[in-house]
Amino acid sequence: MSGSLPRPLPALDRDNAAYWTGGEKGELLICRCGDCGYYVHPPVRFCPECESRDVAPQPVSGRGSVYTFTINYKQWVPRLPERYVLALVALAEQEDVLLPCNVVNCDPDEVTFGMPVKVLFEQCEDLWVPLFEPAGR
Repeated sequence: MSGSLPRPLPALDRDNAAYWTGGEKGELLICRCGDCGYYVHPPVRFCPECESRDVAPQPVSGRGSVYTFTINYKQWVPRLPERYVLALVALAEQEDVLLPCNVVNCDPDEVTFGMPVKVLFEQCEDLWVPLFEPAGR
């Protein structure tokens, strides 16, 4: 998938705005607890690990691995490719942070469990959607 594709866009709020706009500066921003260092996703201002409210978005490396995935074989809307990858990517910083995303810039049949990936961003209106591609590219 390349170029801006038709995709539903989230409504921004205080908690998720950094995640959806950080890509403008090339940053993947994930909420992190200032007290215990635990990463929190989906983004909320509460740490489920230590119950602190000192949680704020922090840049991460943008690296991870494919935790699980599926290949979609149906073109649900016009301009959407017939085959594309829907995945959960585990962040390198904390493997239990799983980001739902698309894996792009490779044939869907090349995607494997545990495959190293890196983030890139697709601008959609005023949002920057995090996508992932093979890390070797």
